[in-house]
Amino acid sequence: MVTPFVNERIAVTPPPDGRPLRADALRNRVRVLEAAETVFDAHGTTASTEEVARAAGVGIGTVFRHFPTKEALLEAVYVARLRRLAAEAEALASAEEPGAAFFAFFARVVGQAATKNAFSAALMEAGVDVRETAAESGAELKRALAGLLGRAQEAGAVRRDVGPAEVMTLLLGASQAAEHTSGDPGVRDRALAVVFDGLRATR
Repeated sequence: MVTPFVNERIAVTPPPDGRPLRADALRNRVRVLEAAETVFDAHGTTASTEEVARAAGVGIGTVFRHFPTKEALLEAVYVARLRRLAAEAEALASAEEPGAAFFAFFARVVGQAATKNAFSAALMEAGVDVRETAAESGAELKRALAGLLGRAQEAGAVRRDVGPAEVMTLLLGASQAAEHTSGDPGVRDRALAVVFDGLRATR
């Protein structure tokens, strides 16, 4: 059985100055980030910070105290998503069936592609260097994915001539392609099945 994905509250990125937050300020930061993720998922990245404040049950001043601009809020949610994916991959590292864990995580990432790409596009449009923003969290995700891949290969579930770079290339390609399925999950799943057939070790 594949270990369940972690279902924790959104990861909280520290403020830019690195100073520790008081307990009440930390609670507000978490509340704003959770509300932002919900609002942006429901209404897209064009949703306003006022909507986020209402959903969080705080004043707009509280939002801006933690995130001076909407772009800063988008960045924080984007990075938190990547960190959560890395945590999910790490949680799957101890799964009893490494092959199933690897393929389940691959499908999980592709399933979130549309939202992730929307955040990335909004940040780039605002002039944010997405690669720099996601450098640390992206590296965490790549390391965790490489660990899943290694265990799946040791278990004989994934071909050994495929490395993390190839898997990341396939993952990015599948994620981009998933946006062109007209919202039909069946098309996405069938396309993933083809990718998975190519990754599986031959018996």
